[in-house]
Amino acid sequence: MPLEAPLAPVAERVAHLNERYRNHAAKAVLERALTDPQVGRIALVSSFGAESVVLLHMLSVLDRSAPVMFIDTQMLFPETLQYQTEVSEKLGLTDVRVIRARPAALAAHDPDGLLHRQSTDACCNLRKVEPMERALEGFDAWITGRKRFQGSTRAALDFFENEGDRRIKINPLAHWAPQDVQDYMINNRLPRHPLVAQGYPSIGCAPCTSKVAPGEDPRAGRWRDEDKEECGIHFINGKVVRGPLPKGDAA
Repeated sequence: MPLEAPLAPVAERVAHLNERYRNHAAKAVLERALTDPQVGRIALVSSFGAESVVLLHMLSVLDRSAPVMFIDTQMLFPETLQYQTEVSEKLGLTDVRVIRARPAALAAHDPDGLLHRQSTDACCNLRKVEPMERALEGFDAWITGRKRFQGSTRAALDFFENEGDRRIKINPLAHWAPQDVQDYMINNRLPRHPLVAQGYPSIGCAPCTSKVAPGEDPRAGRWRDEDKEECGIHFINGKVVRGPLPKGDAA
């Protein structure tokens, strides 16, 4: 068999993909991402959180065998672990990979499981960023469920992003509004995360997620009272966000 042609630089491919698929709908963007040779080897990363089932369902319709990375920080709500199993089985996903931090790393840096009290950034790096980086080695692109309405750091989100000139990050739901998410879940009769009904519209690790009052931003319960919006696995302007966002970088 002939060898595959090397991929063009990430920035060049991202610009071309955004131009080519600018007016496509979410499902079409996902389908193209799974099949376009410019994207390369691809995986979906899912938290199995409040809205994750939408993208997981789309993927199951297009390719149930596509790799799905689930980062188990070992500090998740029990309800999230149960939901992950339920959704994976219901959708027939055949390649869900549970990603965790190395035991040696946890023993060295967080033996008592209390690192989040000292530094949420360090805890996220240990339990999310490093394990995910390991899991994505060998992949050229990954799919996320991020949307523009989810906060200032996501307000200008494109379908395709350049992640540090190393990989392409794909956001098929970037242009969706909150009602689009709810409508899709209702129309496809998708199971809800059990914590949503209890006042958790955005769900992360148990120690760093609190209930959200009516009228609050849905992500207000994530790292409450901290100058922090992202866990560190997402990039802005090609730079990983692991701490408070510098002023002016939210555009």
